[in-house]
Amino acid sequence: MVVSTTPITEAVPLSLCAREPRVPADRLVAEMVPPPRFDSVRFKTYVPDPNQPSQTEAVTVLSSFAAGLGGAHATGSGRRRWFSKKPAAPTAPRGVYLDGGYGVGKTHLLASLWHATPAEPALKAFGTFVELTNLVGALGFQQTVQTLSGHRLLCIDEFELDDPGDTVLVSTLLGRLVEAGVALAATSNTLPGKLGEGRFAAADFLREIQGLSAHFRPLRIDGEDYRHRGLPEAPAPFLDEQVTRAAHATEGASLDHFPQLLEHLARVHPSRYGALTDGVRAVCLTDVRPVPDQSTALRLVVLADRLYDREVPVLASGLPFDRLFSEEMLKGGYRKKYFRAISRLTALARDAKGLVEQ
Repeated sequence: MVVSTTPITEAVPLSLCAREPRVPADRLVAEMVPPPRFDSVRFKTYVPDPNQPSQTEAVTVLSSFAAGLGGAHATGSGRRRWFSKKPAAPTAPRGVYLDGGYGVGKTHLLASLWHATPAEPALKAFGTFVELTNLVGALGFQQTVQTLSGHRLLCIDEFELDDPGDTVLVSTLLGRLVEAGVALAATSNTLPGKLGEGRFAAADFLREIQGLSAHFRPLRIDGEDYRHRGLPEAPAPFLDEQVTRAAHATEGASLDHFPQLLEHLARVHPSRYGALTDGVRAVCLTDVRPVPDQSTALRLVVLADRLYDREVPVLASGLPFDRLFSEEMLKGGYRKKYFRAISRLTALARDAKGLVEQ
């Protein structure tokens, strides 16, 4: 009997720090679709709470709104044609704002609206507020207007109102898109001083976007606010050796020293964080420690969102994820983002436990 002496070959981990993706503008726009976890959601898969009639009403109203977007676009193109007339300003609301607490299914409904709108994917865009501001940062304001003006629908999830400059920027952008005939749909985050209220009121949203308020129809969605249940406890981190061994044993895993990854994120535009994780099946991090400053923390939030959207498990050593941000950060104006990042990284850490147990 011949016994093989060939050693078992382990996978060579990838390194996010070794990647510096260059993403063309057309890909940035093409990737503005609902995240993979919302690929299959539809209005029919949304299960309204029978005790909350506003949820059933939301499905009805949004279904009708989607059906009404099946006609020809106001301009037919994002490019101005010679001798073409400027489209008349819409007289009826061309947008809907989904107003409700956390956990009532606003993103599910927003993604369902995107899927239900009778237009090819290239004429519909879906992204978070951060992704939209990153798009402007990557393309420039005028090119973003030109690129999106030919769309039938723009969905903005988690419209963030904690940065006045970004709010004015996006409000101006949306104003230009409304003039071009683009329909809008949005949900929003809570204002910094209203985190404890558990819900962002429609009146506040409409006030913050100023001149755009006439273009939005507020749609209230009542339901239980899951955030009152508290953040899930972060799982205990593993040892460096366990994380490293799991990275070598997992095909498509990346392995990076956490502080070095934070430094690398500063050299990659946030609009490319999605491309940074292309083909990565698991992210393994050693020596997780508190982020040193707010700029670094906000970049980490964007990376956490992209990993969560793509359902990439995160295995880590060092400190648990609920100790990433200082008390000062968790009490400041961006605390909503930090709590979201903790919650999402915690969920991905739970998904990664099997990498060590296998």
